[in-house]
Amino acid sequence: MAGGGLQFRGDVREAYADVFTPQAVAALEALAPLEVERREAMAARIARRLARTSGQEGIDFLDPHAVIPRTSIRVEDARAGRFSGGEVPHDLRRQWIQGTGPAARPGSPLETSLRSVAYALLSGADGWMFDGEDALGQVSTMSLDSQRSLRIAFQREAVFLHVAEQVAAEMNAWSEGFLGRPIVEDWEAQLGVTTRLFRPRGLHLDDRHVRHASGKGFSASLVDAVLYVGANHERLRADGASVVLYLPKIQTAEEAAVWARILGTLEAHLGLQEGTVKVYVLVEQVEAAFQLMEIRAALGTRFVGFNTGRWDYINSVSDALAWDADFVHPNIDAITMTFGYMRHYEDRVRRAVNTPDQDGRFALWQGGMEPNIPVGSPEGVEAGMRRALAAAEREQQAGASGKWVAHWKMVHIIRPAWEGAGEDNQMGRAFPPLTYTEADQAALRELEPAPRTVRGARDLLSVALQYGNAFGQGMQAAALKPADFFGDDDVLYLMEDMATGEIRLSILWEWLHKGAALTEDDPETGTSAGDPFTEALFRRLLEEEMAKLLAASDRDVHEDSKTTTLPVAREVVETYVTAAVKLPWYVDLLNLNLGNHDVEEARARIRRFVDAFHADGTRITENLDFAAAG
Repeated sequence: MAGGGLQFRGDVREAYADVFTPQAVAALEALAPLEVERREAMAARIARRLARTSGQEGIDFLDPHAVIPRTSIRVEDARAGRFSGGEVPHDLRRQWIQGTGPAARPGSPLETSLRSVAYALLSGADGWMFDGEDALGQVSTMSLDSQRSLRIAFQREAVFLHVAEQVAAEMNAWSEGFLGRPIVEDWEAQLGVTTRLFRPRGLHLDDRHVRHASGKGFSASLVDAVLYVGANHERLRADGASVVLYLPKIQTAEEAAVWARILGTLEAHLGLQEGTVKVYVLVEQVEAAFQLMEIRAALGTRFVGFNTGRWDYINSVSDALAWDADFVHPNIDAITMTFGYMRHYEDRVRRAVNTPDQDGRFALWQGGMEPNIPVGSPEGVEAGMRRALAAAEREQQAGASGKWVAHWKMVHIIRPAWEGAGEDNQMGRAFPPLTYTEADQAALRELEPAPRTVRGARDLLSVALQYGNAFGQGMQAAALKPADFFGDDDVLYLMEDMATGEIRLSILWEWLHKGAALTEDDPETGTSAGDPFTEALFRRLLEEEMAKLLAASDRDVHEDSKTTTLPVAREVVETYVTAAVKLPWYVDLLNLNLGNHDVEEARARIRRFVDAFHADGTRITENLDFAAAG
């Protein structure tokens, strides 16, 4: 079915008539011309990446006298706060704990997906970011199932209220056993407490169900923004709530300006006042850390805050410095928020949000993800929760106004870190002003001594393989741990999403292609401290870790995945790590093979992608299995 230059895959427009309403389709058609700007910005991304490699140069700050592309704002004015940033809305001023998670489950009936929304809205979190990106599986119609679930839940339709009542009882049963008290006193009232937020997919991704009539892919960002805002803005505003998006994977202020154009055009189409849609920006790309004030200025009155995270940001640093033979990461568990360049990145973010705009207004800083979940042995859970609370306390003391958690059970465990402080937020806390020196540039790539071991390589490989397998099964967020700890309940599972898979492969790529020296002896493989991480060692570890997964119980590796999605994940992992030129996104190779369980076909698709990227930087991002209706 085509209309206005767009095509819809198969029967999705009929099967999801409540999602692809005539109004939604009209909005997609109205915003379709913005695809030109989106593609230009993504082409500029790849061009910068290739230029860094060919010129052997790192990222630098913008020229203060330049104008931010796609705006009329001078860089020096943005840095000095000479722009209007607007006020933080009332329902965002206290966001001590924000939960994150998807609003749909793979291959599940509506009631099952609605349970995810009910857990979120009954959790007691100040806000919940319903994730349409890193934690939402893309198999089949999950992105559309998510939009359907959110609309039904926000409208409080009878089917959702029935599910919510059941979920509230289950949550209280858990909390009375774990916390010694119920956490949901009045479930119907609780549904209106948590601020509702949504994360669309990034500008670099294409949708799986909508494309241009020409056959070219269509922006997943446009689809997500149109469907979420279009379906829910009236309900949210009627409830006195803000319409809030979390914008992912922004690398530059120019890309922020593209988002501003998308949202401004959407608001105009829907008859909304400019600036109605508020946005947080996830600072998960190192280039963004060089342009924080410029990003704030480009988004203007709709900007409310930054979020700092770990995995995506580490991956972006690895990617930006792939050309630098001397830049090699250690074991992943050493790269905490206080490690080298990570603490400098966090420090720049807190200084940026506490730089006033021309009206004296500040912005929010939301801390990163707590991946621990209280599932395991009593000893393991107790130790994990101590670590989680300590991490929250560190961020609160550092100036964050709140933190993310990956599971509803963590909300009340982490919350005391902010309840003890009592203040709604820490906006306006005094920090030194941002500077833009060579020392600042160097700090954003600072490494510190830390172990680099065979054990670390095994952990990287095991979780990367498991994540690729989970992605193929539709579980883009999954509780994982290295295979050597299967059955050991003292070692907790961690909630992992796409970013955690990507950084693991990026580090392995570094170790292999930069000849990283191991720092410890490993009797099992016969390697010694000082030995390089070789291709032979990588391939040996790949075989051994794969064998562990094939031998694992169904609890850790679904039995039906061992002959379907796991072998495809292995092909992706092997190709990514051994490719001579580092590929930018693990998700690209996984997306190409969604629904494909034929290993030979997977190899052909992966080879096609690698050849195209190596030739001129082209990323194949469209749905190769798209079949238009009619």
